[in-house]
Amino acid sequence: MAAWNSVPLHVSYEVLGWFAFASWSISFYPQVILNFRRKSVVGLNFDFVLLNLTKHSSYLIYNASLYFSSTVQKQYRDKFGQREMIPVAANDVAFSVHAVLLTAISLFQIAVYDRGSQKISKIAYGILLVTWTSVAVCFFVALHNHHWLWLISIFSDIQVCMTIIKYIPQAVMNFMRKSTEGWSIVNILLDFSGSVANYAQMSMQSIDQHSWVNFYGNIGKLMLSLVSVFFDIIFMCQHYLLYPVKKRKLEASPEHDNAKSSDRPFENV
Repeated sequence: MAAWNSVPLHVSYEVLGWFAFASWSISFYPQVILNFRRKSVVGLNFDFVLLNLTKHSSYLIYNASLYFSSTVQKQYRDKFGQREMIPVAANDVAFSVHAVLLTAISLFQIAVYDRGSQKISKIAYGILLVTWTSVAVCFFVALHNHHWLWLISIFSDIQVCMTIIKYIPQAVMNFMRKSTEGWSIVNILLDFSGSVANYAQMSMQSIDQHSWVNFYGNIGKLMLSLVSVFFDIIFMCQHYLLYPVKKRKLEASPEHDNAKSSDRPFENV
């Protein structure tokens, strides 16, 4: 059984882990609160929410299996080494449970609040159909061979794919609308903080164990951080640089309209 070599690194690992848990968990609330206050989900991409639910459900299955199942843990150590630490912490499981619940609440809000003309795309439905059909096939393959580590690695791969795919509809929607209205930037800032802390947490374990197995043995957690950081930067650029709120308010103001008219006096003749 692997053990920590450095107490400071162990403490840092725990602190960073729970900081990531807090940041990621709190990040769900600004969007839920914004939807509640507006009684509207216009501006929130529905494909994003639906794919996000699949992503977090897959991540929960992966984390819970690797954290609680002695059979899966044995298969992990047989593959990566008996002295290797399990790369899933309690905060990972807690985050996954919380994420599934809050994402389900967002999906419920989509069902009951004003949606405008928005709807879930056929592409999103198709992605889910292919995903869960593949999961069913893999389950029966694993059931026959008892390759449970392989099966949960499939769920890890799914969450990585969903992490990559889920942000694209929202980023494109912001671009088409030239606005981030209805999309909470606080959510993104907290998500960015949690992703950086998550990566730092993994680094603490690798430094202590003098091994990078923690990274390639849990590629899902690594990709979760890197992909999230990449898209968070895109969303921050959209909100603060490309489509800032002050600019939109200025363009919508009567003074701005009058100024535009005075710049083109002959258009009113």
